Amino acid sequence: MKVTLDELQTFATVVDTGSITAAAEQLNQTVSGASRTLGRLEEKLQTTLLRRTTRRLELTEEGKAFLHDARGIIDAVENAEEQLAARREKPSGRLRIDAATPFMLHVIVPLLAGYRARYPQVELELNSNEGIIDLIERRTDVAIRIGRLKDSTLHSRPVGSSRIRVLATPAYLKKHGHPKRVDDLANHSLLGFTQPESLNVWPLVGTDNELYRINPTIASSSGETLRQLALESAGIVCLSDFMTGRDRREGRFVQLFPRQTQDVRQPIHAVYYRNTAISARIASFVDYLAEAVKETEFART
Repeated sequence: MKVTLDELQTFATVVDTGSITAAAEQLNQTVSGASRTLGRLEEKLQTTLLRRTTRRLELTEEGKAFLHDARGIIDAVENAEEQLAARREKPSGRLRIDAATPFMLHVIVPLLAGYRARYPQVELELNSNEGIIDLIERRTDVAIRIGRLKDSTLHSRPVGSSRIRVLATPAYLKKHGHPKRVDDLANHSLLGFTQPESLNVWPLVGTDNELYRINPTIASSSGETLRQLALESAGIVCLSDFMTGRDRREGRFVQLFPRQTQDVRQPIHAVYYRNTAISARIASFVDYLAEAVKETEFART
């Protein structure tokens, strides 16, 4: 037996209005449709809820008892809908966010004060993983992923993109010399990624007319680790603008081969469960992030 909310609402409205005709009008149904719905409910319950006479409808004892429970169910559903509507207006509850350490530190963390001021009832939980995680297993509501997406089981929304550049510190260049040609990089200490291998393809065209693929002298899974190594003048690195823009503006990094650098950008996506509707909490954060990224320098250059 599967009683539906529509059947409960029809039954309660018939009782409230005193007739099937009046109930049908209030519910925007045909009289025959409302009558069939009521009959279907009684058939499922295997009992008579209303005695029909030529002048009026009268509740049976079973109908009176069932009406009380039906009203409770209808009220609970309406209350739940009202609560959800309120949450859409004022998102609340815990929001679990995952992002690689560089994006978390350089993009998300600086935005949180503004986000919290706008949505004070959202409780944030921030986690950093350098690789791709299982959102369900890690109980993550939304993850920020940099680069091309592969997982088709998730919803995704693009929130921006960030250009990559080849960089070194003035101290490193003073000590080891400034490479004149792209192929001169082979004679330098190069900082690269352990994975994915695609991050070791730099936006420079070599003598073979292909983008330059490096063999790292020092490799790490973390872009932030590579940034820190480069800042310590341990080698030349290729990183995204979202984590190095300030370093370049303040002179800690110098871009190599600016004229030869191809305009290669890493897409930035927010991903979340595919099998659920996006919650107000997720929507509020993704909207805020996309709005903020659009205004940042790294997204414009």
